[in-house]
Amino acid sequence: MAIDSGNSDIIILGAGMIGLTQALTLAAHGLKVAIIDRADPVDLLNPQNDARVSAINSASWNMFEAIGLTDKLRPHGCDIEKILVNDGLKPGTLDFVPAEDEGPMGIMVENAVLRRLLFEAVQAHDGIALHMTSQVASCDRQEHQVEIMLDDGQQLAAPLLIAADGRGSRMREEAGIIMAHWQYDHNAIVCKIAHEKPHGNAAYELFFPSGPFAILPMLDDAEGKHRSAVVWTVSRKDGPAFANINKRAFVAEMMKKTGGFLGEIELLTDRPTYPLGFHHSSHLTADRLVLIGDAGHGIHPIAGQGLNLGLRDVAALTECLVEGARTGLDLGDSQILARYDRWRSLDNMMVSAATDILTRLFGLPGETSSKIRRMGIGLVQRIPPLKAKFMAEAKGETGDLPKLLKGELV
Repeated sequence: MAIDSGNSDIIILGAGMIGLTQALTLAAHGLKVAIIDRADPVDLLNPQNDARVSAINSASWNMFEAIGLTDKLRPHGCDIEKILVNDGLKPGTLDFVPAEDEGPMGIMVENAVLRRLLFEAVQAHDGIALHMTSQVASCDRQEHQVEIMLDDGQQLAAPLLIAADGRGSRMREEAGIIMAHWQYDHNAIVCKIAHEKPHGNAAYELFFPSGPFAILPMLDDAEGKHRSAVVWTVSRKDGPAFANINKRAFVAEMMKKTGGFLGEIELLTDRPTYPLGFHHSSHLTADRLVLIGDAGHGIHPIAGQGLNLGLRDVAALTECLVEGARTGLDLGDSQILARYDRWRSLDNMMVSAATDILTRLFGLPGETSSKIRRMGIGLVQRIPPLKAKFMAEAKGETGDLPKLLKGELV
């Protein structure tokens, strides 16, 4: 195959938030990157196509700061100054409140805003080549490089291919990487609301037998309306019904869930629903191939860590590749890939397993189960070291942290 002279150090398949961030972190260290995605940029950046918001924990925020994105991101972010956890509306609250000198637990940013800012930063970077509205016609992972033919006839080559192509990853399937997966009996309804009373920069996680009900703080709008994002988990069979009932009935159901502590509620957006599932790959690497983000793992949104888990992949892979390049290794060398696989596989598995257990524990019906949950919440609230451990986990500050998650370039 004749390859164009403009070869890259890395090819990334997927221009989602994880793929774009990976490109920026690598380019910040002088590596040449090519990104391939079949999406039209107009559709990719249309805010109507993704109503979700994400909680960027403090460690992930450090990485965005290290690559120079936070000045543009900061005006769009709402600090999470505390997280309040309850078993439904029953007495007994677990509160996570950082000390004044510790900074927020995280920052809420609309996915559409984050994706747009990442895309604009990628477009402006001389070290990144974008191949949008392009599909991979063929991919040949050879002994010394990866060769890709696009559907328009263009040919690319690099020592390594990074698959950031989502949970249905074509590259993972072609590599024969085994994946454990199952569906939960849950759908998530996502929407944005305005409410009478201010949220006080608090995120609420209310656990009901039908699933968690999360209220996540957003910035007030231009008219001063208090706003929050809602992630409402319902049983799969009830998902379509809740999403399609009239607005008045939907708001009435939300008022029941909140107990009115935010005052009157107004629905601001449509109510898209998403099926929820779990998947975890047996390995995150194959010959000259690396999986990041949803291509390698996917969890229930109960703890709001899905995006952050992918960003930890980005930070760890960047460190492995940059340090490997400095020692003169081929970027697709098995030593580099093995280090990444070891580093991320255990952490991903631990977070995935913990999230799965929480999902099942908090979904058990009955008063006995409710009492056990309230007892657990009370224990964590009363034991400071245990509570501090949970807070550190929520902020993404535990484990063997890559340098980027500490705010440092590699």
